[in-house]
Amino acid sequence: MQFFGRLVETLNTVSNLFANPYRVREVPLSEYAPHNKVMDDGRVVLYRTVHSWDCLLISPSTPQNAFRLFQVSSEVEARTVFLQFAQKMRPFYEIASDSLKLDTVQQLTDCLRSHPDWPLAHVAVEMGMKESFRHNHIMSCINDTETEEGITPLHLACKKGDIDCICELVEGCGVRLDIADKNRETVFHYAAKLSSCQIIELLSKQRSIGVNHLSNNGETPLHIACRLGRADVVKSLLQCQASCNIVGSHGYPIHTSMKFIQVGCAEAILEADSKQVHSEDTCYGGTPLHWAKKAEMIRLLINHGCSLNYLSKTGETALHIMVKRERFECALALLVHGADTNIKGESGNTPLHLAMKLDNLELIKALIVFGADVKSPNDFGESPGLIAARHSKGYDDILGIATVLGSLSKGMDVPDADGYRHRRYDRLLCLDGGGIRGLVLIQLLIAIEQTAGRPIRELFDWISGTSTGGILALAIVHGKSMEYLRCLYFRMKDEVFKGSRPFSSVPLEEFLKKEFGENTKMTDVIKPKVMVTGTLADRHPGELHLFRNYDPPELQHDPPYLRTAEFQALTQPKDQLVWRAARCSGAAPTYFRPMGRFLDGGLLANNPTLDALTEIHEYNQNLKRKGRENQVKRLGIVVSLGTGKPPQVPVSSVDVFRPSNPWELAKTVFGARELGKMVVDCCTDSDGRAVDRARAWCEMVDIPYFRLNSQLKTDVMLDEINDTILVNMLWDTQIYIHQERKRIQELAHFLLSA
Repeated sequence: MQFFGRLVETLNTVSNLFANPYRVREVPLSEYAPHNKVMDDGRVVLYRTVHSWDCLLISPSTPQNAFRLFQVSSEVEARTVFLQFAQKMRPFYEIASDSLKLDTVQQLTDCLRSHPDWPLAHVAVEMGMKESFRHNHIMSCINDTETEEGITPLHLACKKGDIDCICELVEGCGVRLDIADKNRETVFHYAAKLSSCQIIELLSKQRSIGVNHLSNNGETPLHIACRLGRADVVKSLLQCQASCNIVGSHGYPIHTSMKFIQVGCAEAILEADSKQVHSEDTCYGGTPLHWAKKAEMIRLLINHGCSLNYLSKTGETALHIMVKRERFECALALLVHGADTNIKGESGNTPLHLAMKLDNLELIKALIVFGADVKSPNDFGESPGLIAARHSKGYDDILGIATVLGSLSKGMDVPDADGYRHRRYDRLLCLDGGGIRGLVLIQLLIAIEQTAGRPIRELFDWISGTSTGGILALAIVHGKSMEYLRCLYFRMKDEVFKGSRPFSSVPLEEFLKKEFGENTKMTDVIKPKVMVTGTLADRHPGELHLFRNYDPPELQHDPPYLRTAEFQALTQPKDQLVWRAARCSGAAPTYFRPMGRFLDGGLLANNPTLDALTEIHEYNQNLKRKGRENQVKRLGIVVSLGTGKPPQVPVSSVDVFRPSNPWELAKTVFGARELGKMVVDCCTDSDGRAVDRARAWCEMVDIPYFRLNSQLKTDVMLDEINDTILVNMLWDTQIYIHQERKRIQELAHFLLSA
């Protein structure tokens, strides 16, 4: 029986030697009573058995059992590892309030074997044994860097994200935060990589230069956070005195935010230090605007006051860069905020030169629409037009636009100033409705201004408008430039046409208040006279109402309808707010909610020409009745501008009938939809017979009549926000301006000589 017991013991020993010899096991001390104790150091003891060398960890709390740390066959290995375990395990079992658990001992021995050169403090962090930091042996190496990576215990704790160890090291042990590893990274770099605000907040309890240390990769912790896109970490680092003014491999931290398209990080930096918007990278001398890759980042920088037309060391503005990189959205964002399209950069090239070389028609169209000069020569005497002749597929169209823009920008010979100031006749401008297609109106007005050489406000005595035309009419009267309004419309659309229809009225109202003033009255500006249409919708049938900046004429005829109820009295111009008048005129059904009792003026007068003519006639008749004939001026010219004509398309059916089967039901539904659309379009049509009637009225009283309305290649929705579609719409308008250049010149002559 004793023989079999020894045989089993031998077999177990041999099997352990072939298995993991360093697997920790709990064994009875009585098994080692007959064997020799070879080495003894505190609680770690080495025994020599018949078949192996066994190392035990003895615990006073369990004197009958012990942990066998290893069982090996080599004496050299046994003695070497014993010395390592005996020396390095002592602080851990001495500081432990209770005896160590088997799993803990196993992890500890594995760690000591895996990292034999690690100081004890690193082992403590790896084990998560924060209580052991209080031991003198561990405290003595609390800032050591004797590892392959050259990291301190705090580096390791940050790498592991061990909040408890970090807290103990920072608050209880007074570790240094400025020590860098072999890559010259401090604990703040590690925290930034881990994207842990909590760790950064713990580290910030000690003031340290480590937060601004530049690594071998050319990054401070702030650079890393910007590259990774952790805006919350950026904010935490900035609160921890991280500097925005340290140059790294990608420039300043804000340049890194731009390069890696991290808007939130850039915003956090600009909130902390708005001057960063002007910082230049050391390599190219580019500002953050040059590094931007998204339109929203450009808008952020512009809102913080960046310089739109700043030339870098390489002689390039941000617009040059966006064109070179073919970033259409970014280029348009710069254009709509007023970037100079004709500024010359390297070799005298304008952005249009670069777009022509790339043969990027989208960018070419956008640049020309926003005023790029096709004839401007570079240092080699090459104009964009010449480059287009060599490279561009749209050569004919581009040269055509170049011609008209060149001729329009020169202006006309203006009649003598005295004759211009003392005009004999009044001039009327009428602006159709059409939502975002008001951009067409602006482009036409710019062409008229360039040809006449005078602002629109000085060219007309009466201005009427409906919906978007009404907003523009009020903007003209209040001195807004056409170029400003074009940019404004592009910027405004994304704020106003947000979400689904009907859109919230708040952004539109805030936009109107900002542009016209919250308390500006209609009568605050009295010249030129303006009339803006609205529809009174608190009655049936609805009535046309004109918002004026002058007292309305007193009518002598009877009311058109027999009233069955009393309606709220209308306010007088001196009490009407400009922004409210604009909002009422633009309250298009299904797009925006009514403004009080008012709906969009386009329901009754989308082309306001005849209503404006009627109003002027009634105004003059009223002057005559009051004996003020000397103040009456007859009209000398009528100018009517449209928002673009969509192409005609076929309609298969507008038949609506009582269906008798599912197929007929489908046909009826389709017909009803087409019929409804046709009815709405006919009621709000600003071309066709509306123009014919206005032209005939003017011819009967011998008044020159000019109607300008570009033909669009596609139907553009009133709430369109796609920049490419809108640029193409303006491109169609520029082609139309080129085709009608002689009429525009004739119109300018009439305006200047009337």
